[in-house]
Amino acid sequence: MLHTLCLTTRLSTNPYPPPPPLYIKFKNSDHLHNIRYLKSLNIIDKDVPPRKLPSPDTVDHILTTINFLKSKNISDSNLPRLAFLCPQLFTTNVDLSEISPVFDFLTSELHASTEQSSGLIVNCPNILFSDVDYCLRPTLNYLTTLGLSLEKLSAPSKINAHLLNTRVEKLRRHVRFLKKIGLSHEEAKVICVRLPAVFGYSIDNNLLPKFEFLVYEMERSLEELKGFPQYFGFSLRKRIAPRHFHLKERNVNKIKLNRMLLWSDNKFYAKWK
Repeated sequence: MLHTLCLTTRLSTNPYPPPPPLYIKFKNSDHLHNIRYLKSLNIIDKDVPPRKLPSPDTVDHILTTINFLKSKNISDSNLPRLAFLCPQLFTTNVDLSEISPVFDFLTSELHASTEQSSGLIVNCPNILFSDVDYCLRPTLNYLTTLGLSLEKLSAPSKINAHLLNTRVEKLRRHVRFLKKIGLSHEEAKVICVRLPAVFGYSIDNNLLPKFEFLVYEMERSLEELKGFPQYFGFSLRKRIAPRHFHLKERNVNKIKLNRMLLWSDNKFYAKWK
């Protein structure tokens, strides 16, 4: 009896705790696997030291976000791009209940398909952080009043994605600029429909210098701009000015803007040597 009591006492005062249960080892193994997975997607820096790795709870939160995105037709191959363009998407600050309405807006109001919606998100992931009521819906409504169709806007291009994420006031400033240079409101609308990328160009550093070069240096009329608004899409320094001065040096009379700018370098400089 005394022997049994002593043995019990020694066991109860054993300073060495029992080994952890096996399931903890399995959990740790899963965590390391998830870390490797997130590193493969560039969501976690491959060179981050172990002490700075995210906690299991943080990793679980990121994986929940990834699974949500996958349910919206965004594949693993798209995730590195999202992580590069919008790293805040893969943090614990993301609340899925706040970004889910953006997907609903794209499908129900823009009438984009699942594939188109995911394409727009991949091209401009920051759109997920835009408020539907105060940003996205007013922008869509304004663009449609200009004449841009839902069918055109739902195409998953970079231009459309960034255009939908542009605030209305910026769109209005560009329309005001077009009217200021002499276009009527209807003519400005036509240019916006034919060249939606115009909204992405800086007025002071892009549109205005090109317009002034067209009118004062090239001595061309506003009518030519109406006929070829794509003029605004070409580089002034690399395309417009060099070709204009090349023709001027050879005393070549004015040729149509589209012919001057659309031709390849080989074709253009072979024609006017």
